[in-house]
Amino acid sequence: MRYLRRILEDELKRASKHFPAVILCGPRRAGKTTLLQHLYPEADYVLLEDPDWIARVEADPKGFLDERKIPVILDEIQNVPELLNYVRSRIDETPGRRGRWLLTGSQEAPLMKGVTESMAGRAAVFQLLPFSCRETSGVSLRKGGFPEVLARPSVLHSWFRSYGQTYLERDVRAVSSIRDLSTFRRFLSLVASRCGQILNKTDLAAPLGVSVPTITQWLSILEVTGQIILVPPFYENFGKRLVKSPKLYFVDSGLACHLLGIETDQALARSPFLGAVFEGFVASEILKHRINAGRARHLYCFRDRQGLEVDFVIDLGNRRLALVEAKASRTVRPDMARPLLRLAKAIAGYRLSRCVVHRASRSRAPTAALCPGVKALPATAVHELL
Repeated sequence: MRYLRRILEDELKRASKHFPAVILCGPRRAGKTTLLQHLYPEADYVLLEDPDWIARVEADPKGFLDERKIPVILDEIQNVPELLNYVRSRIDETPGRRGRWLLTGSQEAPLMKGVTESMAGRAAVFQLLPFSCRETSGVSLRKGGFPEVLARPSVLHSWFRSYGQTYLERDVRAVSSIRDLSTFRRFLSLVASRCGQILNKTDLAAPLGVSVPTITQWLSILEVTGQIILVPPFYENFGKRLVKSPKLYFVDSGLACHLLGIETDQALARSPFLGAVFEGFVASEILKHRINAGRARHLYCFRDRQGLEVDFVIDLGNRRLALVEAKASRTVRPDMARPLLRLAKAIAGYRLSRCVVHRASRSRAPTAALCPGVKALPATAVHELL
C-alpha cells in the first residue's frame, strides 16, 4: 500500500525534538502505526496486542524495556497501561534526551488517564483521525477516509463489516463490560440514523429497551474510541434561549453509510440520510483540520428555541468566529445563507466569517461569493475557511 503523507507529520517531528515521549491516539486503523514507522524507520517496534508480548511485559516490565532499542514504538500501549510508570522512570533517568518513546493507543480516554498520572510534562499528545480531503483526493462521502478502504475500495463492504466486528470484540469490551453485543450492534445502527440531530438519549434508549444511563455509557464508549463526534452548543447565547444538547455525528462518513446500509453512490444520492451524512462529513473535515494543525477543537453548533439553527460555529481565536452551514446540494442558492445572516445580526464583539459548504460539482468552480459577506465552498476546500 503506497504511503500517503499525513498533515500531522510536521507537528509530530517538532514535538519529538522537545519531548522525551510522543503519544498518538485515534480510532483503530486510522494509520497511527504506519505514520510512526514512516517517520521513524530506525525505531524498534512492538505491538502490545500480541498475548506473548503482553505476558512478557506483565511478568518483567523492566526486563522488557531493557531489551528495547531506542527509539522504540510501543503500539497499542493501552493494553498494558502499567508500563507507562516504567517508561516514566526511564525518562526521568535521562530527562534531556528527546524523541525516544513513541506510543500509540486506540482508546483515548483510558490511555489519557494513564498519561495524566504517569507522563504529565514528559509526553506530547496527538490524535490521528482517518484521512482528510486535504491529504488525499480519494476521500469521499460514501467511502470515508480510512486508509485501507481508500487503498482497496473494491472490498469496502467487507472491510467495514470486519471493522465492526473487530471494534466490538476488542475496543468495546476493553473499555466496558458489555455483555449483550447484539443490542450494542443495533445501537450503532440507531446512532447512525440520528446523525446530524440534537442528541436525545431517551429517543435512543426506548427502541433498544435499555436505560438512559446505559445509553450514556455506550455513547461515551463511541466517543472515547474515536467513532463519533459530539458537537456541543456554542457557549454564548447572544441574547437568545439556546438548546443546550450537543449534536451527534460519526467521525467517518464511510462507516456511517455502512451502518445505514448505503452501498452505492446512487443509493446515497437517493437516501433521506444524505443531508445528515454530508453534515457529519463537514464536521469531520473541520475537526481533522483543527487537530492536524495542533489546535484545540473549538467546534460548536447553534440552535435556539425560536428555531434559528446554524450547523457549525468555529471559534478561531482572537474574537473571531466562523459560521458554517452544510448543504448536500451541488447547487448553492442565496437563501441557504439566511440562518448565517440572521445569527450574524445577533453577534457583537466578534469578527465573523460566513460560509455555506456544499458538495463539490464536477465543474470545479472556484470559491464564490454567495451573497454579501457569505462565501460558498465545496467540502473538499473547507480548510480555506479556517
